[in-house]
Amino acid sequence: MMKKLSITFFVLFLGMNAKAQTEPAQSDSTKVLEEVEVTAIAKRKIETELKMSVSVDEFLASSDNISFIKRGAYAWEPLLNNMSTERSTVTIDGMHIFGACTDKMDPVTSYVESNNLSTIDITSGQEGSLHGATVAGSIDLKRKSTPFGLARKWSGAYQTGFEFNNKQFFNLGNLSYSSDKFVADGSIAFRKAGNYYDGNNDEVLHSQYNKFNSSLGLAYKTSSLSSVRVDAIFDMAKDVGFPALPMDLWLSRAIITSAAYKKLFEEGLVRAWDTKLYFNAIEHYMDDTKRPENLVHMDMPGWSTTYGLVSRANLKRGEYSGDIQLNVYENLSIAEMTMYPQDRSNRTMFAYSWPWVTTRFAGLSMNNSWDISEASRLNLGGSLGWNYNRSKYVEFNWIFHPGTPQEKNRILPGLHASYQLNIKQFDFSVGAGYGHRAPSVSEGYGYYIYNSFDRYDYIGNPDLKNEISYEANASAGFRNERMGIEATANYFHIQHYIVGRILSLGSPMNYQSVDVKGYTSLNYATLFNMALNANYDILPHLHWKGTLRYARATDDKGGNLPFIRPLSYQTSLHFMHREFGVQTSLNGDFAHDDYSPEYGEDLTPAYSIWNISADYTISFKNFKTVLQVGAENLFNKYYSTYADWGNIPRMGRNIFTSMKFSF
Repeated sequence: MMKKLSITFFVLFLGMNAKAQTEPAQSDSTKVLEEVEVTAIAKRKIETELKMSVSVDEFLASSDNISFIKRGAYAWEPLLNNMSTERSTVTIDGMHIFGACTDKMDPVTSYVESNNLSTIDITSGQEGSLHGATVAGSIDLKRKSTPFGLARKWSGAYQTGFEFNNKQFFNLGNLSYSSDKFVADGSIAFRKAGNYYDGNNDEVLHSQYNKFNSSLGLAYKTSSLSSVRVDAIFDMAKDVGFPALPMDLWLSRAIITSAAYKKLFEEGLVRAWDTKLYFNAIEHYMDDTKRPENLVHMDMPGWSTTYGLVSRANLKRGEYSGDIQLNVYENLSIAEMTMYPQDRSNRTMFAYSWPWVTTRFAGLSMNNSWDISEASRLNLGGSLGWNYNRSKYVEFNWIFHPGTPQEKNRILPGLHASYQLNIKQFDFSVGAGYGHRAPSVSEGYGYYIYNSFDRYDYIGNPDLKNEISYEANASAGFRNERMGIEATANYFHIQHYIVGRILSLGSPMNYQSVDVKGYTSLNYATLFNMALNANYDILPHLHWKGTLRYARATDDKGGNLPFIRPLSYQTSLHFMHREFGVQTSLNGDFAHDDYSPEYGEDLTPAYSIWNISADYTISFKNFKTVLQVGAENLFNKYYSTYADWGNIPRMGRNIFTSMKFSF
């Protein structure tokens, strides 16, 4: 069925583009192409005002609608609109990638580095359905892609630094070559960190990590309006500790590859067509041999393999612009669990926690925009997807759900609309969305997946209904030459909200578990998110920014949902004069009063953290060097947040240094 859908969509797509080329352009003519709207979006550097040597996680954390669950110092789990990763779509250049760890210790964001990315596109709610079925939205990690024909053929950067708290040493390098016909982009990154120390100067054991990442992209211009490109990313992490979990990571490896063809058009409705074939494979090996406190040792390897196609057309005619995107992929997820006694030569139990689950998806998405006037714009879009699951070893599912079918087909529709209005210095927007998402592999087919947060073993249910989201969003802003203020808010009403509940399904398998939970659906859940941002230029060289965020989420009986961020704030000052800059910020959370004991949460007190940094820039012809020194958690505050798994303490005072050389 997937092959038939793929072929049908692909033929229709080729037909649409062939029709757009019915009038061939003369080879000796010169025409000015109307700019494709998507290329006009400004790209934000992967750094923050306080710290230029940020990781991908640290950069994402600076976004208003992203928070993180932390199980250690590495591989944080991103929460978009305060929803878990099952409810969002995380891609790399539109490519779907799925982690190989049942404990979510390898999110997609852990397989890239800041120096091989150009920007990160974060889209809230159903507006993110261009990359597939979603509820929370989408996060698309955009890799660096150097344009053809730059004046400088060679460009690059090297960055190194040291962080004193966990003795982290890092080296990041990237190099690019650009000619009229050929482009090459390469990067390499290495990070090594030991255990960090909390605000009481106590060592947080099992918080070390080692990471290596490299990437290569090659592009060739096949004609004046077309090109081909191949890309590859290799990522490897070793000896990664997770202090919030009963085991650590011995090895994680990923290979992410793609081959793309891009075509621009001088005339017609279709202005650009970009098609990409991709493949990625991930392997993830857990290790508890360094945890002597474990009475029973366990091996938990996992593998995830994905093949896919993403094809996108940019449309433009008069006041109309749009995007059509086809997404097709197949993923195989496998996770094993082997339990041993103290004598590891004897094996006592083996099971598949992911019993060879195949997921196939084919979906067509479209976004449309009309400039109704110089001051207003209307956006309409939608998606239609087909999701297929098959469990090879269905007998694991039959233990708790007798007779459940081995295969499952689902239809996933989505719609969204918004209206934007600009009146002089004021901006307003209002929107709505409707969409479905299918249960994840763990929610549908997981078998005794241990959750160390609430200490329950979790069982999947293949017969779960689709989650159905009804969404409303709005924003209002004011801006002049010296100041700006903007308020944004969204509200989600989600039917068949999937959670884990004690269902008397059986006895726990892990000796640390207190009982067994099965994934089930609530009648509904509601989530509300709000953010208020302001900035003010106090002096020509002194700038202030402030952010206030609030979220609230409840189930159908008024109970609190877990991992919902309490009222939080950030305020910062940035001074710049010639080559010198100083930045300072204060951020924190209020007390997490709306916690959920049912899901293992407890009260976390309020906290405030002060950070400061200074940098100096040295420029010589085409070369630039930036030196930076700073301190995070300057007053060495001991604290833990609502999103710290098992209340592990955050890092205490951390003095960092960095040097970046670019040309």
